[in-house]
Amino acid sequence: MVRYADIMSDSIVDGPGIRVVAFLQGCPRICEGCHNPSLLPIEGGIEVTENELAKMLLKKLTAKHAGLSFSGGDPLMQPEALYKVISFIRNRRPDVNIWLYSGYTFEEVKDLPVMSLIDVLVDGPFILKEKDISLVFKGSRNQRIIDVPNSLATGQIAEILTKKYAANI
Repeated sequence: MVRYADIMSDSIVDGPGIRVVAFLQGCPRICEGCHNPSLLPIEGGIEVTENELAKMLLKKLTAKHAGLSFSGGDPLMQPEALYKVISFIRNRRPDVNIWLYSGYTFEEVKDLPVMSLIDVLVDGPFILKEKDISLVFKGSRNQRIIDVPNSLATGQIAEILTKKYAANI
């Protein structure tokens, strides 16, 4: 089972292009200035099977979408469930671009099985003192946008420069 709070069909701030975003419920952090404080309690949201959530997301993905993003809360509060959701999606749409937003750092989560299924990790907790509204796809300067397949393959963190996306915004 997986707990989610909402699904957005047309986000332009959670990765490049128009994206479907699943907001998963629960977060262990209580970051000052949290963007989604109602998603902090793990008991909240709607509980469904992993396959049900995956089917809902696949149904929303159309030709206009550049990909799928998982946000929260923190999706990695439910790593096993998230792995099942993304596996289901990858089996049906192996080409879909998947981003994951997490307060955990890449170093903390790189060995989780779900990491092998995602394209990009936006990592690190939101830090209010580091907030910068000019940043693309992240809320505070400490956060990184990481090319996960490249980082896993080389053992070195490969950050993605957001300048290449700026023209699309």
